[in-house]
Amino acid sequence: MTPRPAPSPDLAGRWLARFFTSYLAGERAASPRTVASYRDAIKLLLTWFKDAEHIPPEKLRLADIDRARILRFLDWLETERNCTAATRNQRLAVIKSFCRYTAVEQPDHLDQVTLVLAIRQKKTPAPDLGYLTGQEVKTLLAEPGTASPRAVRDTVLLALAYDTAARVQELCDLNIADIRRASPMTVVIHGKGSKIRYVPLMSPTTELVGSYLDHLGTHPGLSADADPLFRGPNYSRLTRSGIAKLLARHVRAVRARDPGWAAGLTVTPHMLRRSRAMHLIQAGVNLIYIRDLLGHADVSTTEIYARADAEAKRKAIEEAYEPLTPGALPDWTSDASLIGWLDSLGP
Repeated sequence: MTPRPAPSPDLAGRWLARFFTSYLAGERAASPRTVASYRDAIKLLLTWFKDAEHIPPEKLRLADIDRARILRFLDWLETERNCTAATRNQRLAVIKSFCRYTAVEQPDHLDQVTLVLAIRQKKTPAPDLGYLTGQEVKTLLAEPGTASPRAVRDTVLLALAYDTAARVQELCDLNIADIRRASPMTVVIHGKGSKIRYVPLMSPTTELVGSYLDHLGTHPGLSADADPLFRGPNYSRLTRSGIAKLLARHVRAVRARDPGWAAGLTVTPHMLRRSRAMHLIQAGVNLIYIRDLLGHADVSTTEIYARADAEAKRKAIEEAYEPLTPGALPDWTSDASLIGWLDSLGP
C-alpha cells in the first residue's frame, strides 16, 4: 500500500491553525473577542481567495498570500462589500499579524512577507467626538425612574456607564462580585487585553448601586463572581445589543418630551463614555487620570478628547493671554488729505 504523501509545509491551513491556537490563544493570551475578530477577517480572506482566485482554502499556500493579491482583496472589501477605510485597515492589520508570524516560522517567505507588510493603511476621517452636556446627561439618567425592577436596573446601568466611563462590553461582563462595597465603593472592570482597572464611584452612584444590590436576588446556581450584575430575562446576561436597545428606548422617551434634547446627536452607549471624558477634561482633571479611568494603554489615545474640546482650549488660551495687540486704530476716513492721496494712485 502506497503511503499517503505528507502535506506540504507551505499550506496556509496548517499555519492558520497554529496562528490561532498556539500564537493568539497561547503565546499572546488574546481575549475571545480578539480571536473572533481575527477569525472573521481570515474567513473573509479565504472566501475571497476561493471566489476571486479560485483557490479553495485547503489548497491555499503561503506563497499565494502575496502583495498583489492582498491589494486586490482590500479593493474588494471597499468596492464590493462597501467597507469603510477603518474596516479595511483592521482587516489589513490582521493579515499583517499572520504574515509576521509565518515569517518567523517560515523564513523562506521573508521577502514576500516584507512586501505585504509594506502595504500602507488608508487615512480615515477624524472621529466624531460629539458628546452630551452635563444637563443632558442628568436628564437622560433620570428618565428610567424607579417604578419597576427593570426601570431600576436601567437607571443603575446608565449611571454606572457614565460614572465609570466603561465600554459597553465591559458593562455586559460585570458580575455582582465586581462591586467592592467598601468605602469608597469601587468597580472592578475587566477591560481589553485582560487588563483590570479599579474605578471608584461617586457618592450618588454609590447610593444607587448599593440600593440596587440590596434588592437584587442572586442566582441559586451561580456564585457571585459569575452572577451578572445586569440581567435580561431568566437571569441571562445583558448583551451589547440589549444595552443599546434600552438606551435607545430612553432616548426616544426624552426626545418625545423635549425634541431639542441633544439635537443632532446619535446617542449610543459609547457617547456616555465620551461625555464623561469630555466633562473631566473641562473640569481640568489631569489626562493621566482620565487615561486610567478609560483604560487606554497610551495617553496619546486620551489626548483626542482634549484636542476636541474647543471650549477648554479657549479658556486655557485666555488664562495665558497677555494683551499685546494694539488698541483700536484711528478712523482714517476722517483724514481728507489721506483719502485724496490714495485716490491719486488710481488711473
